[in-house]
Amino acid sequence: MYTAIMKESSQTVWLVATGALTNIALLFAVHPDLVNHIKGLSIMGGAIGGGFTDVPMGKIEGEGERFGNWTPFAEFNIYCDPEAAASIFSNADLAEKTTLIPLDLTHQFLATASVRNMLLHGDRKDRINSVAINKPSRVRKLFQEILVYFAQTYKDVFGLVEDPPLHDPLAVAATFAPNVFDDLEGERFSVSVVTDGQHVSQGHPESQTNQCGRTVVTKLDDGEPGVRIPRAVAADVVWHFLDMSLDRVPNG
Repeated sequence: MYTAIMKESSQTVWLVATGALTNIALLFAVHPDLVNHIKGLSIMGGAIGGGFTDVPMGKIEGEGERFGNWTPFAEFNIYCDPEAAASIFSNADLAEKTTLIPLDLTHQFLATASVRNMLLHGDRKDRINSVAINKPSRVRKLFQEILVYFAQTYKDVFGLVEDPPLHDPLAVAATFAPNVFDDLEGERFSVSVVTDGQHVSQGHPESQTNQCGRTVVTKLDDGEPGVRIPRAVAADVVWHFLDMSLDRVPNG
């Protein structure tokens, strides 16, 4: 990663992390000079809760409200390697270039039935070829099947009976379309990660109290540099981006 990034001009490269942060944290630990070279780091991860946004975060029978998706307190990507996440957020220079996309935001980006239909057939306003409308491409069919699977999973596991949220595309969108997000007049945050406690399986009694992997955010004073954590997204715009992307995939 270091070699590939350093071949590009300074302040042009975004790193996008949509899984555990082990490799990203190691990259910056071994090559601290990379912080000044990149334009930004976008992370899909974390769950804040506490009314950070007003979206439903899910329920599990016997637990009540929760904001994590792996434990009541922790989102999976951060929970996998909380020490790596803590390393990234404790680097002040890197944090200033970081955008965090937590579950509190991604749960606003819902694949409703109308969205799934649009992604299957394409936005008809943009189509002049009826074949493209009536015969969805293989990749559109696959994407539709994945979303249907997610819809059932979120209904069965988290009690989100309406529509499934989609997470990773928002971390990508943050790199090239920052204006689709609302961060309340530029507010910034310090972020810490709870590293104490044991990793336990879902359903383990200790998972109800163990806060390992929890992301804790503190709003900074106006103008103070820190992590950007948007509170809202123009979902229809990002769905349009996805539709255009699917349209560019060859129909093999």
